[in-house]
Amino acid sequence: MSTKPALRELTENLWVAERPLPLIVGDIGARMTVVRQPSGGLWLHSPIRLDEPTRAALDAIGPVEAVVAPSLMHHLFAGGYPKVYTEAALYGAPKLDRKRADLPFTATLGDEAPALWSSTIEQHVFKGAPAINEVVFFHRPSATLILTDLAFNVPKGKPNGARLFHWLVGATGRFGPHRIVRKTIRDRAAARASVDRMLAWPFDRVIVSHGEVLETGGHAKLEQAFAWL
Repeated sequence: MSTKPALRELTENLWVAERPLPLIVGDIGARMTVVRQPSGGLWLHSPIRLDEPTRAALDAIGPVEAVVAPSLMHHLFAGGYPKVYTEAALYGAPKLDRKRADLPFTATLGDEAPALWSSTIEQHVFKGAPAINEVVFFHRPSATLILTDLAFNVPKGKPNGARLFHWLVGATGRFGPHRIVRKTIRDRAAARASVDRMLAWPFDRVIVSHGEVLETGGHAKLEQAFAWL
């Protein structure tokens, strides 16, 4: 019986770590994105629980330099990383430092990427949805957009640990924001401006935290998913 690897390589210097995430609504799954920088250091987005297989897989490809908690919702396991990777910088979404005062944040994420990763990754704080304050990222070398909750990609007819939840919120069989995420958008004009900024990036692949990675055609899919704004 084969075992899934702790890290799955998507392309050169880009991996994902995919794990169960059982919540009261069911197992919605979780995905951490790992980028290896030109320096050889690793940039971790939306960290999963740091267990021994995950640590061993990370240590095999490079030293962890940056850990990113990219929204007010994606921070549950961020605290485990600074304890192990004491030299790594921990970055959080706007206002996450208030919600998680227990975490040793290095800095708050903004619209400009820190020097630590600006040579390969661009970023933007999605506006108009303060309940999630998601920061979105574009990895230039792989033409990849990296999201957390702004888009789900849950296919029909495949194993689904939260089938009822995904159906109720309208996430099944479509790429984009489900009903709950749409309700978090309070300023549609600001959100529209953020979508337009994202669409200015020449991405093709889209990595989401819940559902499947969209390997190609992501730019058109995102444009369609947010056409309602």
